Amino acid sequence: MQLWVGLGNPGAKYANNRHNIGFMALDRIAEDHGFAPWRGKFQGQVSEGRFGSTRVVLLKPETFMNLSGQSVRAAADFYKVDVSDITVFHDELDLAPGKCRLKQGGGHAGHNGLRSIHQHMSPDYARVRLGIGHPGHKDRVAGYVLNDFPKAEQEMLDDLLRGISDGAPALAAGDGSKFLNAVSLRVAPPRSSTGTKAPAKADAPAPQASPQPAPQKKEATETRSPFDKLKDHFRK
Repeated sequence: MQLWVGLGNPGAKYANNRHNIGFMALDRIAEDHGFAPWRGKFQGQVSEGRFGSTRVVLLKPETFMNLSGQSVRAAADFYKVDVSDITVFHDELDLAPGKCRLKQGGGHAGHNGLRSIHQHMSPDYARVRLGIGHPGHKDRVAGYVLNDFPKAEQEMLDDLLRGISDGAPALAAGDGSKFLNAVSLRVAPPRSSTGTKAPAKADAPAPQASPQPAPQKKEATETRSPFDKLKDHFRK
């Protein structure tokens, strides 16, 4: 069994915030793969399903971001899930919008949701880091993550979430490369190597051959002797 945790804040006010991209990822997975309806449990919302023989529990903590670890701990204890079988989907300031990276263990880099999970579990869980970009200055971070994705990024966001859903079976199977490839195929699909050829130009009319001048007849070769020519002269 695996426990997949999406980080965010509960309520309609925060639903489209950059900070809630973890919730968005789990919602797309649950919808696309026919998971059970969401139900309240473990101070959060839970949905269950399978990828092949692998049972996966999706958890969206509703404790607000700073206390996410409480919900994760309650779910992990109930299902007896080891920390190594927990994957957390979260927003990542250090990645450009649309980027996705995997990481096993490590620090929380100041992310309050991760910090809380560190405190209640350990740092040894896996992370799906979902890029939202950085506002440019640390003083602007709080307002930035609690703002909605702008319209200009909606198409990118949709492609990213679809790619995560496409790759979810591979992630459950432990194939991180295949998962990231599925995301990449949505976010940055390869360009076709066969371009459209320009229409062929109409063939120019073949130049007409100029009429060849008729071969000139060669003058007859003079065969008379000088004496015969002289006789002809006096005959005139």
